[in-house]
Formats: sequence, C-alpha cells, structure tokens
Amino acid sequence: MALFTRPSVSLRDQHFPGQAPIDVYGEGVFRFAEMSHPGSLLCLPSGIYGWPVGSVAEITAETLADVFAEAADVALLVIGCGRDIGAVPRELRQQLRDSGIGLEVMATGPAVRTYNILLAEGRPVAAALVAI
Repeated sequence: MALFTRPSVSLRDQHFPGQAPIDVYGEGVFRFAEMSHPGSLLCLPSGIYGWPVGSVAEITAETLADVFAEAADVALLVIGCGRDIGAVPRELRQQLRDSGIGLEVMATGPAVRTYNILLAEGRPVAAALVAI
C-alpha cells in the first residue's frame, strides 16, 4: 500500500499588499480595504501587516525592523500607542532620525486619523498602530 504524502506547505504572514486608509478601529480590531484584522497593525508602503505588539512598552527597534527596512520610502512614522500616548525611548527616536524617518507619537485614534490624512495627501508615511 502506497502512502500519500503531501508536499511541504510554506506558511507566510498574511498582509494586504498596498496602502489603504483605516476605516474603523476599536474593540481590538482594525478594518481597512473591506477586511477586518484583530490585533495591532504595521502599515508600510509595501502593505499592511499584523504586528505582534500589544503595548507601547513593546515598541523597539526589533519590532520596527520592517519600518527600517523600508526607510527609503518612509518620511514619517506615526505611532499609535493604544488608548493613551506613551513614551518612545530616546535611542529608538535617534535610530529613526538617523534613518531619515520623522516620528509622531500619539494615542491610536489620532494616529489613525493622521495616517489617513497623510496617506490621502500622497505623503510617504507609515504607521505602527497598537490595537485598542
């Protein structure tokens, strides 16, 4: 009896391939491009990705590695810290500055609105949004 073997399956992180405004946020979910995503988001020129960050304290150079990788296409990073504004360490601010990326830090609600406006204006923007 021959056994059926499956080819190896390669799983990739799912993402939306492109930039889109965020339509709705709250209750731990973001909605954009007629889709819904539970959890935090990283919105980059290359797409919108799930982001494994649950609080501003978890934002590091490592969790923003994809932002640094796309630095040539990002003039401003908008960080949404959740319900309240939070502090980003001085070293991380300097790393972003050294990469040519400006930084705005605010609560997630205002961050979504700022991101949407800058995106609509065609600005080279990225957003790191902690889910509320």
